[in-house]
Amino acid sequence: MSVSTSFSKPCAKWLAVLGILLLLGSCVEKPTQLQRIREEGVLRVITRNTPTTYFQDRNGETGFEYELVKRFAEGLGVRLQIETADNLDDLFGRLGRPGGPLLGAAGLIATTSREGRVHFTRPYLESTTQVIYHRSQRRPSTPKDLIGKRILILKGSTQAEALARLKVELPELKYEESNEVESADLLRMVDEGQIDLTLVESNELAMNQFYFPNVRSAFELGEQNNLSWAAVYGEDRSLLEAANDFLAKAITDGTIKRLSERYYGHVETLGYVGAYDFAQHLRQRLPRYEKHFREIGRQHGIDWRLLAAIGYQESLWQPTATSKTGVRGLMMLTQRTAEAMGIRDRLDPVQSIKGGGKYFLEVHTGLPKNILEPDRTWFALAAYNVGIAHLEDARELARAAGLDSTKWLDVKQMLPRLAQKKWYSKTRYGYARGGEPVHYVANIRRYYDILTWMTQPQLEGRQLAQSDLHIPGLNKTKVRDVLENLPPL
Repeated sequence: MSVSTSFSKPCAKWLAVLGILLLLGSCVEKPTQLQRIREEGVLRVITRNTPTTYFQDRNGETGFEYELVKRFAEGLGVRLQIETADNLDDLFGRLGRPGGPLLGAAGLIATTSREGRVHFTRPYLESTTQVIYHRSQRRPSTPKDLIGKRILILKGSTQAEALARLKVELPELKYEESNEVESADLLRMVDEGQIDLTLVESNELAMNQFYFPNVRSAFELGEQNNLSWAAVYGEDRSLLEAANDFLAKAITDGTIKRLSERYYGHVETLGYVGAYDFAQHLRQRLPRYEKHFREIGRQHGIDWRLLAAIGYQESLWQPTATSKTGVRGLMMLTQRTAEAMGIRDRLDPVQSIKGGGKYFLEVHTGLPKNILEPDRTWFALAAYNVGIAHLEDARELARAAGLDSTKWLDVKQMLPRLAQKKWYSKTRYGYARGGEPVHYVANIRRYYDILTWMTQPQLEGRQLAQSDLHIPGLNKTKVRDVLENLPPL
């Protein structure tokens, strides 16, 4: 008994100490979501690959939601890591998975059905649900006018919820939902007459209206909507509170307003400006820069008129031109491109032409060797506009379709597909405004054609086949008449 008693006392002491340690350990608070983000140095965000949220262009990663959430990450002092969801169901399903994103920034609207799955931040942007129709058709004016129409909407969207509520009142209403489309696809389908109607948010319409000239807004369905971010559901609201603080400040200091104006308040025009305007600019502006186009073209072995045509398409030969996306100067260089080309002042016309010529040559030289002239020049122009990565995506689509990926006539058919979810979801670099480089190249060819016709000398620099360089059917008589009848300077 004495042995047993002497052994039990120290054992009891150790058990007591262990109990105290366990109690203290249980009192230590686990790090919050926000603390873990700062410790890891990464904010993981899930979004959608769409023109209103996140995509890549020649400036790199861009999009309203991307720009906004990037500022949030910078304010936290961490790196932003973006993931893209295939659809809305995928987005909400992946939010909060172990090791996955903790925040969703994708133009989301808080609804009753969603609020049980995530915490929504304070709203930062207003929108309304628009009923979209083709301008050649009779304009719907009431919900009853939707009956009997071919309607397609995005599955799992607030528009789908709105139609589901409306169907209770109008049982004859029929519509289809799809996970295989995005808002830009739906607008295109209305524009092309594939469907009669669709529903999109007003901000999505503003972003895409220019590219689909036949679509019109018929009327607003329902009340005003508010766009918010979605945070992981649970008791830990540290990230949610930090996001709310950031968004409140972004509204107050004008950040939201500036981003809204940048992405939704304007549309860059790509069209041919007209023979009269071009003729005037030929006389008034080109003489100031022609010697620089000639010299830099000679240095790089590029036809100077091709450089001049690029400059006109980019800025209308205005050396101080600045876009809301941050490209500047006569050749509209991005800051990144200017630095890579050794250009310090993008607003200096000579430096800008040097940078543009050097960059074009770099893109031109970097293309696969099996792309021959004149297609090589058209590919280089397209890459100058949309980026080499998206051009490669279009070439891959061409190969998959059995087309010749070295021919511009084939690849330019594929470029517009980069704006369609059905196709860009299969590509490496995702969404792009694929129609832009097609118009871009066509415009430059027109300007080049007129410049060559006006200046008359034989082709300089790269020996591009004249028959292929020029656009058949260009009304040169009209241009000549305009030039001859301009008033004296």
